[in-house]
Amino acid sequence: MVLQTLVTYGLALAIPALYLAYRHFYNSPPVPAQRREERPVKSIMQAPREDLAPPKDDPYTLEELKEYDGSKPGSKIYVAIKGTIFDVTHKADVYGPGRSYSIFAGKDGSKGLGMSSLKPEHAVADYSDLNESDMKVLNDWHSFFSKRYNIVGKVVDPPATDSSSL
Repeated sequence: MVLQTLVTYGLALAIPALYLAYRHFYNSPPVPAQRREERPVKSIMQAPREDLAPPKDDPYTLEELKEYDGSKPGSKIYVAIKGTIFDVTHKADVYGPGRSYSIFAGKDGSKGLGMSSLKPEHAVADYSDLNESDMKVLNDWHSFFSKRYNIVGKVVDPPATDSSSL
């Protein structure tokens, strides 16, 4: 009985090990260095766009902006950063309902972007209490969006902020 158990466990360990060794040595030949370098590296980040429309400065209140959260089929999705409103509709897979950054859809979530936070309580327009490091992150987000999304308007009723952080 003990010998049978040992043989069973031995085979259970040996079979996967042999399979992995076979796959490693015989199943996939190494890719030559020259071929590896020729493959384009696909970035997960969206590249800057050359086809952006001229920026608009249509006025929106924070209340009006809520209508553009993508919750209605076929509706636009807007995200505001530091009062600038961006049309992110073509990235509904990221900003649409239930998606990773939907917390920012239909609002100015500047504070949360600066803090790199997805907490609902941080997705607010008032970023006046961000520290210098978080302010740099927020400015980087604004720059990123400016190069990738059409600017469709400005928030006309932003919260009061410390003008030195702008």
